Amino acid sequence: MANSIKRQLVVVFVGLIAMLLSVVFIVNSIFLGDYYIIHKKSDMIEMYRMIDAAITTGNVVEEEQQKEIAWRSESANISMIVVARDGEHNLQLVLYTEQFREVLSTELFGYITGQNMGEELDGEDNYTFYKSGEPLNRGTLYLEMFGTLSDGALFLLRSPLESIRDSAALANKFLAYVGIAALVFGAWFVWFFSQKITNPLLELAVLSKRMANLDFDARYTGSGKDEIGILGESFNIMSQKLETTISELKKANHQLQKDIEQKEKIENMRTEFLGNVSHELKTPIALIQGYAEGLKEGISEDAESREFYCDVIMDEANKMNHMVKNLLTLNQLEFGSEQLEVERFDVIRLIRGVIASCEILIQQAEASVDFIAGEAVYVWADEFKAEQVFRNYLTNAIHHVAREKRIEIRVIPKGDIVRITVFNSGAPIPEEDIGKLWDKFYKVDKAHTREYGGNGIGLSIVKAIMESFHQKYGVCNYDNGVEFWFELDSKDVTIHGLTDREL
Repeated sequence: MANSIKRQLVVVFVGLIAMLLSVVFIVNSIFLGDYYIIHKKSDMIEMYRMIDAAITTGNVVEEEQQKEIAWRSESANISMIVVARDGEHNLQLVLYTEQFREVLSTELFGYITGQNMGEELDGEDNYTFYKSGEPLNRGTLYLEMFGTLSDGALFLLRSPLESIRDSAALANKFLAYVGIAALVFGAWFVWFFSQKITNPLLELAVLSKRMANLDFDARYTGSGKDEIGILGESFNIMSQKLETTISELKKANHQLQKDIEQKEKIENMRTEFLGNVSHELKTPIALIQGYAEGLKEGISEDAESREFYCDVIMDEANKMNHMVKNLLTLNQLEFGSEQLEVERFDVIRLIRGVIASCEILIQQAEASVDFIAGEAVYVWADEFKAEQVFRNYLTNAIHHVAREKRIEIRVIPKGDIVRITVFNSGAPIPEEDIGKLWDKFYKVDKAHTREYGGNGIGLSIVKAIMESFHQKYGVCNYDNGVEFWFELDSKDVTIHGLTDREL
């Protein structure tokens, strides 16, 4: 995670350490020298006061006093020389650092004569501070304090500044090593410690996602007693309560939705059924009424005409009877009131039986039927309803066959599925009509459908049956005709929670 708390903690902590080390490095490089000079000035002033007091009181000749002055000089790394005036031009050494006696004498003489004045810094009435270089080695800088004591004696105190440069460089180098070690260790420590915080948070995040997906088996497993542990325990309590509440709501909602859908379905089916029946019965009723009135009024006197009138009346009555039966069948299928009787049967045998029963229609249409199939193919379905589907497809093909008058039937095993196709040569179905074929009473060619007695219900029955099977069905256009197809399961299936064997 690019924005994880763990990564942010490490970045912030490492950045803080790096910033502090950088600040220390910069301050050490820039201000350490000035601080050293200020500190060294303070040491020199103390040294000046000690020497002035010793000389003023006359204790400078005492061995104890000299040792204390020498110790102070050595501990502060300050070399000194003090001379008293003996007459107008004679000078007498009072105190000095033996190691630098000659150098300090030369340096003091330069200050007295004004020939060896260094860079003046600051001072008081009795003394002045200078930054000066070694006469023989101008690369080495010193802090020097030149002036007079209370009794008029001249003094020069000197301390090297070169050591501060070495100290600063050494300190910066040491800080670099320590800083790298601190960054590595600090990053590892924060990374390790942040896991104690981020791991429980990540667990809670996963838990919340599972709860959002209604997985209420998710539980926080952390054992901490801190704020995160309390939050995790609250998640667990919330999960339990949500599971109980949502379960109750789902039950109530499911029952309510079921009742509403059932009521709406019944009402819609009633309204639709009445509307469809009244619409579809108008034409046959009008024909029956017209021909019956003609018979009553004696319009046709000859027996042949009366027989024709009676045939029309009987034909229209048969169509009405067939249509009403189909409507009742369709409504029962859509309403789900019919129970499926799933069994294993040979679909090849079923197809051959339907073809044989439709032989008269095939001959009347002057069509040829090619049944392309192998040996027995067994499927699981309601055999009676599967026969209705195939019969509707076959009769539909017979009524619409054209051109070379050819009907081709195939049974194609495809793994656990068997596809049955019924192709008839003729004009393809317009693309805008394909999606409406399965609607009740929809007719692509109304005149032709009326001619052979169709009422647009057959494909609606196919749709209802196949949906009750939970299997696929459809239609495909070709350049030379149309193919309708449906699929049946060749393995054990489950219908409404029961296996086919249980059904």
